[in-house]
Amino acid sequence: MLAAMDSALDWHAARAALEWQLDMGVTETISDAPVDRFAAAAQPKEAAPSAPAPAPAAGEDPVAEAERAAAGARDLGALRAAIDAYPHCDLRRGARSLVFCDGAPSARVMIVGEAPGREEDLAGKPFVGRAGRLLDRMLAAIGLARTDTGDAGVYITNVLPWRPPQNRDPRADEVAMMLPFLRRHVALADPDLLVIMGNVSAGAVLGKRGITRLRGRWTEALGRPALPMLHPAYLLRNPAAKREAWADLLDLSARLTASSERTSP
Repeated sequence: MLAAMDSALDWHAARAALEWQLDMGVTETISDAPVDRFAAAAQPKEAAPSAPAPAPAAGEDPVAEAERAAAGARDLGALRAAIDAYPHCDLRRGARSLVFCDGAPSARVMIVGEAPGREEDLAGKPFVGRAGRLLDRMLAAIGLARTDTGDAGVYITNVLPWRPPQNRDPRADEVAMMLPFLRRHVALADPDLLVIMGNVSAGAVLGKRGITRLRGRWTEALGRPALPMLHPAYLLRNPAAKREAWADLLDLSARLTASSERTSP
C-alpha cells in the first residue's frame, strides 16, 4: 500500500509536501535505519573551515547606523533603498526578497505586521499567504481594502523586511536594528491610525508583549493612535478568537468614522 502511494506521488506533490513540512518548522529527517550518534561522536573529525559572519567595524553600532540611514531617507523609495543597502541584519542572507510594503501610502490606516512568511518572501509583499487572505476578508468586512487608493485604503508593512528561517520569531537584536527604519516608515507614510498586529509587533512598537491582553485597547505609538490586534495567523490557529478580532474591527471602523466626522466641513 505504501509503495503504491509513493509511486503515485509526483514531483509537484512531493515538493508541496516538503514545503509544508518546512513551514511547520521541520529541520531534519529521520532515516529508515537507526544511527548510533554516540559512535559517530567518538570518531575524530576534521574541522571544516567556516567563514565568520561579518561583524561591524570597530566602534560601529548597527542600531546607530540604522538610525542614520533611516533619518537620511526623504521618501519611501529612498527608505526602501536604505534598507536594501543596510548590511548588518543577517536575515537578508537567507531571504529571497525584501518585503517592504503593500497598499496605498496615503491611506489613513497603516498596519504593522511581524515578519514575512514563505509566500510573502516569494511574492515580495506582506500578508499574501493564508493569513493575508484572512486579513483582506477582515478589512473588507468594515469597508477597507489595500487596493483602495482613497479613504478606504490600507497601507501595510512589517517590523522586519526579511523572512526569518523556518518562520521563527525574530531575535531582539534583529528587531532593534530594524526599528529605526520602521519608525521612519511610519513618519513618511504619516497615517492617521496604526494597527499593531501580533505579539512581535507589539513588543517592537509598544515595548510590551502579551497581545491577548493588549488587543482592543487604544494606545499611542509613534506619535499617533494605535490599536493592538490579534494576528490573522493566530486566528487561523484559534478560530474562537475571531469574536475578539471582530470587536476590534468594529472599534477601528467607529474610530475612523468619528475622525471623518470631526474633520468634515
